[in-house]
Amino acid sequence: MKKLILVVHLFVSIPGFSQSFNNLPVTTQKPPLHGKHWMAVTGKPLAATAGALIFAKGGNAIDASCAMLASTCTMFDVLSWGGETQALIYNPKTKKVIAINALGVAPTGATADFFKSKGMNYPPQYGPLAAVTPGTPGGLMTMLAEYGTMSLKEVLAPAMQLADGYPIEAQTANSFEAQKARLKEWPYSKAVFFPHLGEKREAPEAGEIFRQPDLLATLQKLVDAEQKKKKKGKTRKEAIYAAYDKFYKGDIAKEFARSCQEQGGLVTEQDLANWKVITEEPLMVNYKGIEVYKMQQWTQGPVMLQALNMLENIDLKSMGFNSAKYIHTLYQVMNLTFADRDFYYGDPYFAPEEPIKGLLSKEYAKERIKAINWERNDTKASPGDPYPYEGKINPYKEVLKEWNTASRETYTKTLSEDYLHQVFLGTTSVEAADKEGWVVSITPSGGWNPACIAGKTGIGMSQRMQSFVTNPKENPYNVVEPGKRPRVTLTPTLALKDGKPFLSFAVQGGDTQDQNLLQFFLDMVEFNMTVQEATEAPNINTDQLRLSLGGDDRSPKNGNILLHDSTPPYVRKELQGMGYKIRFDDRTSGPINAIYFDWKHGSFWGGSSNHGEDYGIGW
Repeated sequence: MKKLILVVHLFVSIPGFSQSFNNLPVTTQKPPLHGKHWMAVTGKPLAATAGALIFAKGGNAIDASCAMLASTCTMFDVLSWGGETQALIYNPKTKKVIAINALGVAPTGATADFFKSKGMNYPPQYGPLAAVTPGTPGGLMTMLAEYGTMSLKEVLAPAMQLADGYPIEAQTANSFEAQKARLKEWPYSKAVFFPHLGEKREAPEAGEIFRQPDLLATLQKLVDAEQKKKKKGKTRKEAIYAAYDKFYKGDIAKEFARSCQEQGGLVTEQDLANWKVITEEPLMVNYKGIEVYKMQQWTQGPVMLQALNMLENIDLKSMGFNSAKYIHTLYQVMNLTFADRDFYYGDPYFAPEEPIKGLLSKEYAKERIKAINWERNDTKASPGDPYPYEGKINPYKEVLKEWNTASRETYTKTLSEDYLHQVFLGTTSVEAADKEGWVVSITPSGGWNPACIAGKTGIGMSQRMQSFVTNPKENPYNVVEPGKRPRVTLTPTLALKDGKPFLSFAVQGGDTQDQNLLQFFLDMVEFNMTVQEATEAPNINTDQLRLSLGGDDRSPKNGNILLHDSTPPYVRKELQGMGYKIRFDDRTSGPINAIYFDWKHGSFWGGSSNHGEDYGIGW
């Protein structure tokens, strides 16, 4: 009898099958979260606690998400206050999804010729010259003012307590120590990150109380500006926007710009004063009755939408979860959509205008499928031509002919490991939902370690400028120029079904983000996984794309694929026969955080990946 029970237990633990047996035990490394009133999931346990504290005080999902965002920024290893915030919000009052574009822009003097004159093919990875204007403070305050219910003082309280001193985690403390040679090049970073200068270990130890008095003073200035306006009878919204102005037009901005330029950067006071948060219409495609929403083409989010348009024409379920045929199909579709991303995506507020309507056309998707080689990997996958699907002629036909997709013959393992270390630790995600119907999905980033701190503000500057190109033949839509937003990898997601929230999900991981999120979504929709199973399920990653972050080698590594250690030998052998160069890992995705809306039972299911420090709390 014990043997029979063991066999059944192993069977229902296989991803893709367990939800068909909902009354039997399901094995995941982390338990799913359950809640009736609210759900808060993010990249740090203390930050998830900050969200829970705000919910417990009567805040809504916007209030809680802002508190989690502020807290993760304050805890520093994955992002900082000088970074960027991308958010999708479901408004239960209007039944609409809205998008918050809080990405900074290239500063005055940031031109392709400027970087070329310094011998750079791309803006640098680190330091003041990598900085765009800070976006996260403005994004947080705009979300709170427009859709929250609480004051900035209430929402920033947990982050201010953390800035005053919190027991630092080993991951963050060790990253300071590992990066200290670079960090000590910048005087303000040196002062913040190394309380034990001259000792063998100069960074804090795990569990040591890590204090950031300059950052605390900056946050206090924001709260003081808000409270001053409240005492004068201003509304909650007006008071929060007074804090916004304090950051971008007051003494904080002055010190930020001064210290950025002192350390060799380009950001000016006028750049900060001119920058604005943009509230946008998100992009959406319908996949088998599910509306999937993404940010506009200044992110890579439309990649997932393009992929879904293609995959809805294919019977994925019959292939079997992570079979060789299924993996090959995903890989080929992702290669085509990422090639489109690499050439066509950019800031929609600058010319030339991206052909996004054509890129998201169902007819264009059917045409792209015809390019797939179903027997072998196509090393020459390249951008398509979406312009005819908008009734237009492609102005870059000649440039496309020269577009080089050739890869280097050898795979540079060191580059990949450094890149993955950077992107997995350089972003986080925030997911929140409440019983009133508000839903928030955020993928904030920027100012990660090694971060150059802007003077006495305590704020780490963004490194997002590196996502621009300087050669229009590489991508004519994403060439660096002052006031322009770089095309970023950051990509929160919301999905609605039958007019109601279905899923809220996001992940960290640079170019892998929409690869991982696509598979997470298909795991639930096509293979009937629970939200926690889908966050833990094995993914594949393609390297056959142009890197959005890193050094000068951004070239695609054609045929390189990352598979999970659990991949069966017969699948490995079949893929090798199709021309794939395989590497393996026991983690094949950045940490995915998600909320599933169980309308049958009137509850939330929360999922958080089984690695990293991501954490959720529900009630």
